[in-house]
Amino acid sequence: MGPHYGSKMSMFLNTLTPKFYVALTGTSSLISGLILIFEWWYFRKYGTSFIEQVSVSHLRPLLGGVDNNSSNNSNSSNGDSDSNRQSVSECKVWRNPLNLFRGAEYNRYTWVTGREPLTYYDMNLSAQDHQTFFTCDSDHLRPADAIMQKAWRERNPQARISAAHEALEINEIRSRVEVPLIASSTIWEIKLLPKCATAYILLAEEEATTIAEAEKLFKQALKAGDGCYRRSQQLQHHGSQYEAQHRRDTNVLVYIKRRLAMCARRLGRTREAVKMMRDLMKEFPLLSMFNIHENLLEALLELQAYADVQAVLAKYDDISLPKSATICYTAALLKARAVSDKFSPEAASRRGLSTAEMNAVEAIHRAVEFNPHVPKYLLEMKSLILPPEHILKRGDSEAIAYAFFHLAHWKRVEGALNLLHCTWEGTFRMIPYPLEKGHLFYPYPICTETADRELLPSFHEVSVYPKKELPFFILFTAGLCSFTAMLALLTHQFPELMGVFAKAFLSTLFAPLNFVMEKVESILPSSLWHQLTRI
Repeated sequence: MGPHYGSKMSMFLNTLTPKFYVALTGTSSLISGLILIFEWWYFRKYGTSFIEQVSVSHLRPLLGGVDNNSSNNSNSSNGDSDSNRQSVSECKVWRNPLNLFRGAEYNRYTWVTGREPLTYYDMNLSAQDHQTFFTCDSDHLRPADAIMQKAWRERNPQARISAAHEALEINEIRSRVEVPLIASSTIWEIKLLPKCATAYILLAEEEATTIAEAEKLFKQALKAGDGCYRRSQQLQHHGSQYEAQHRRDTNVLVYIKRRLAMCARRLGRTREAVKMMRDLMKEFPLLSMFNIHENLLEALLELQAYADVQAVLAKYDDISLPKSATICYTAALLKARAVSDKFSPEAASRRGLSTAEMNAVEAIHRAVEFNPHVPKYLLEMKSLILPPEHILKRGDSEAIAYAFFHLAHWKRVEGALNLLHCTWEGTFRMIPYPLEKGHLFYPYPICTETADRELLPSFHEVSVYPKKELPFFILFTAGLCSFTAMLALLTHQFPELMGVFAKAFLSTLFAPLNFVMEKVESILPSSLWHQLTRI
């Protein structure tokens, strides 16, 4: 039976023609190529291998895999839990202090390029912010505020704008209330009720096509908002409803004044903008959620008032306060400014770094550790896009928002970008495993890539840190595709020679099977083997 089986195998191999080998290798190359293309697309979009993800999420539980997180969590120390809490807080999405105007800036970009600079996720977060800051539970008592409460939830921009106009029209109709000056008298007074400030805000943000138009609408909003704020300030202690209304009116007033300062900054009236920001910070010192000091820093840098910038940093670059790219990189810029004009890497390598140069390099390393994505934008190694309305601290979105406004300030300081270019990559030698351990800050959060992909438009290539190596399955399918394509080409060009090699390879491959079959046939009775082969 053994020789008979071997002869049948040899007969089968001899019947295979070179065309069969060409078809086999070509089909294998095509299939592996399609898998490679899909794996590469999935990796670029989601940052992981599809095969690896399926294997981990579906096959590991079937094979009895244990989730390491559950065991690690039970043994984690207090320090680890603090680090985890910090990581979660760093993955929180924040309102961009320097966000642009939708109508005057974002929409103009769309008209020119045909691209949408804002993602749905980003605009949805803005809608939530507006509902939080500009509405309260008593809005249903006032028709204009009730309309605006619905307008902030509306997805269609034109519907929002129409609702704002409707709120102003209703307010205009109801604003003239006839009140008798004297009882039982025919003398009447026309009393003007305040207009809807939030309606003006929406029109300034979304309908105005220039910054000058937006500023006019914000000035009207300021007139209405200031009156509402003063009235609710007097009534805030009369109950929780009045307190909530005063809190809403405070948010509205601060937002209007901040945006007016930003309009002045855009229109070139920088000193006026600085004064407005300083007054706003003095009037409302506890409202840090708007991060007005970052607007102030940018305006002071435009004025080249570096002593004032240092004074602001002395207050906000504190170990107890949350950091940002603006804080860290502005501190680095000020220290680089002291030495950058005379800095030379060749001279520094010969004589070593001076104390001032060492301080500047350490400040740059600190800034790069906080947000490693910024240098590529400042050094113009990566193209900028319009910043989103929300940013993720230490992420690519924050880097874009910072570099968009501060690149000009770095260029203005002679030699600053040269010093940054020579020193920024040294940061990564200090923290070789950034996801596990940091140097001056907590370990770099692993959630930034996912959140940035939601915040940034699809046409932008998201910066990823630390740089991910290609997954094994992409390399494997690439090698398989190349190898089978080469075999198909060789078989097509040299059919006879490759046929001989293929037969020899298959004969060698099946040799162990032939050996096992011969041993089985020699041990088992022929009648039993005959019955098994029939089965």
